[in-house]
Amino acid sequence: MILLQSDIREYSAFIKGKVRDVYDLGEKLLIVATDRISAFDSILPTGIPDKGKILTQLSVFWFGLTEDIVPNHLISASTEDYPEPLRAYVDQLKGRSMLVKKAERLDIECVVRGYLAGSGWKEYQSAGTLCGIPLPAGLNYADKLPQPIFTPAFKADSGHDENISRERMAALISEDLTSHIVDISLALYQYAADYALERGVIIADTKFEFGLVDGELTIIDEVLTPDSSRFWDPAAYIPGSSPKSYDKQFVRDYLEAINWDKEPPAPGLPEDVVAHTADKYREVYRLITGKEPG
Repeated sequence: MILLQSDIREYSAFIKGKVRDVYDLGEKLLIVATDRISAFDSILPTGIPDKGKILTQLSVFWFGLTEDIVPNHLISASTEDYPEPLRAYVDQLKGRSMLVKKAERLDIECVVRGYLAGSGWKEYQSAGTLCGIPLPAGLNYADKLPQPIFTPAFKADSGHDENISRERMAALISEDLTSHIVDISLALYQYAADYALERGVIIADTKFEFGLVDGELTIIDEVLTPDSSRFWDPAAYIPGSSPKSYDKQFVRDYLEAINWDKEPPAPGLPEDVVAHTADKYREVYRLITGKEPG
């Protein structure tokens, strides 16, 4: 099934995100990653086979590796640990779902950029800055930044997220919490970037989401996946050109090439774009984890 509907009659999906459906189980949540794909803040009508499984299993992998840096919301990704009413849906849930702690979500998207790419490149060309932060002159597209940069955004429930300053972030959630999140985000990025590079993947940038569980800062949702990160092939990395990617950049490039105006409804994807994107998701999973997606 390419587009998982996550129809679980005993529970209602109280959040249907671009990719994930979230079910309220009382004291816990069930997060189901579908095969939907989004680009430029729109859900495309064409899914990517097994994408939801790869996102879930890669997140679980990173949660395990980074739990000494920051707590995460994962309780279990094994359907054997799920409440009894969910057992009837094991075929739909296995490999693509997580039982997690409830958190008070912070509506801030915490982006860490280690390389100059995407929208940041356009801003740099016009203003010499990245999310308002001055950068050295003379940088090329895909250049590694002198040091990773934290660039927050206000997380919108629909439409485009809004880049904000660290000062505005502090006004929204407090200076102490902002400082803690910045430190944790940069530490997560640096650890993951070093780990992935040893295995043949550059993490150019990534985004994290956090919440509070019993007052403790906790990483939630997904982490360091092809949906939340730019993954590049270091063997084909040449500053000044667009690196070979292991994420949904291939989809973005296709949508740019057909001159879509980036307003809903989004166009469908041809079979070759779907197949190529699915292959890239599987490849980066193998490179980072050393395993085949299950």
